[in-house]
Amino acid sequence: MKNKQLERWSPWLLLVAVIAIWQFLCTAFSVSEFVFPSPVRIWTQMVEFREVIAGHAWRTYWVTMAGFGIAIVVGVLLGFLIGSSRLAYTAVYPLMTAFNALPKAAFVPILVVWFGIGIGPAILTAFLISFFPIMVNIATGLATLEPELEDVLRVLGAKRWDVLIKVGLPRSMPYFYGSLKVAITLAFVGTTVSEMTAANEGIGYLLISAGSAMQMGLAFAGLVVVGAMAMVMYELFSYVEKHTTGWAHRGSNSH
Repeated sequence: MKNKQLERWSPWLLLVAVIAIWQFLCTAFSVSEFVFPSPVRIWTQMVEFREVIAGHAWRTYWVTMAGFGIAIVVGVLLGFLIGSSRLAYTAVYPLMTAFNALPKAAFVPILVVWFGIGIGPAILTAFLISFFPIMVNIATGLATLEPELEDVLRVLGAKRWDVLIKVGLPRSMPYFYGSLKVAITLAFVGTTVSEMTAANEGIGYLLISAGSAMQMGLAFAGLVVVGAMAMVMYELFSYVEKHTTGWAHRGSNSH
């Protein structure tokens, strides 16, 4: 029981320790707030500019969710297509891997030319950077279905479609939730990067504005807010995963 409680509280204990060390170093070495703000300074700026930060954070959040929602739809469809066919897996997977290797920040100027400054480039950047993990995990879950199991189901009269829908997709759910936890953090990165160069709202825009005004505490406050939003979404997916795919996590809960 004690180990379980320690495991539950360990992330928060580590966070408190990091903040305490951070504050101690800033105070002990008299680090300038214009160079590297202390946690106290960041908190002060966060409280002082809470309304401004909240407005930019809400914009970043819903834009990220829009791009992430598109990424889920496209990622699942492409993953199902690639994973359900050996030919598609062989033909498409290398091309998608090459596309994923391209720096997504390089797409932002192109998207600005196509869609103008605003929510369009931010949504598409969040989509481009986050759909690949979803696609790969769905495809992997389907493509690695045991041949022996498939053969047995075929003998019992199951068609290829039945195997994919009734066995392949449920088996892919742990992969799917794992990809969501990775993809949501990438989606926030994509939105913020796009907002830094092609928007007049959002946390990315706030970072550029605060940096140019030498308000480093405010800039760090924006980073903290983005990290907090990503962490909340990560924990939400973890909660849903544990309550929908408990069969895949029996070992981790047997304390």
